[in-house]
Amino acid sequence: MTAVKLSTLLKKANKNNYALAGLVVLGWEEALAYTQAADETGIPIILQAGPSCRAHTPVPILGKMFRYLAEQTKTPICCHIDHGYTLKECKEGMDSGFTSVMFDGSKHSLRININTTSKIAKLAQSYNVSLEGEVGIVGYHNGIVSEGTNLLEAKKFGNESGVDAMAISVGNTHLQTSKIAKIDIDKIKEIQTVTKIPLVLHGSSGISYPMRKKIAKTTNVAKFNIGTELRMVAGNSLRENFKNNEKIFDRLKLIKPTIAHIKKKTKKIIKNIGESNE
Repeated sequence: MTAVKLSTLLKKANKNNYALAGLVVLGWEEALAYTQAADETGIPIILQAGPSCRAHTPVPILGKMFRYLAEQTKTPICCHIDHGYTLKECKEGMDSGFTSVMFDGSKHSLRININTTSKIAKLAQSYNVSLEGEVGIVGYHNGIVSEGTNLLEAKKFGNESGVDAMAISVGNTHLQTSKIAKIDIDKIKEIQTVTKIPLVLHGSSGISYPMRKKIAKTTNVAKFNIGTELRMVAGNSLRENFKNNEKIFDRLKLIKPTIAHIKKKTKKIIKNIGESNE
């Protein structure tokens, strides 16, 4: 199947009261596991190349890899640049075949964020690519502190930025290794009264499975970004493989069992919030 735009997937999710997972890719192994999980469940996913992934592997190579995997599946796959911080980064993703990009201007003033995002939105439209933006700051565990999304700023951003999806800060935090996030569902529902744009929660590894499911079914949050939870599975699996196979030096043999573990966890994640979450 051909790779699809983010807007196509999220509009359908909002209409039918479910959500999709934006799955953070570090390399081939995760991307393969995620697409296998999508194919075996029939649930669409978003493959995401974030800053660390792009620092490790050139974006043109990632674009070809993501598009190749999308074309091998029977299930819709979106190919997404996560946390692009400049127009140049976003344009490189568009030029490399990604069907969606995120411009993260959340650290700037609202005016600069809107102005830059709207410029990228016009460019994205010319490429027939979706655009995600962010208003409010989603912080990092033991790092940058979050700044909750302001209702009036969300309204203004939604009206003027031209985005297809809006990432918000409502208690979610990047890099949480346990399910400790306290999500303000009332704030989500307030935000969706001032904008009909599908909403996104970054840092969703820290959100419990029951809470993710509740949010997916009762709000306009249509995308949960999941990275840390899956990296923990991969890291623990690799450590176990190395420990139990000290005489094996073939990296591919050591990595292969990890792909299966990532796929198993991915299925659990996407089934919990996906269309088949009854």
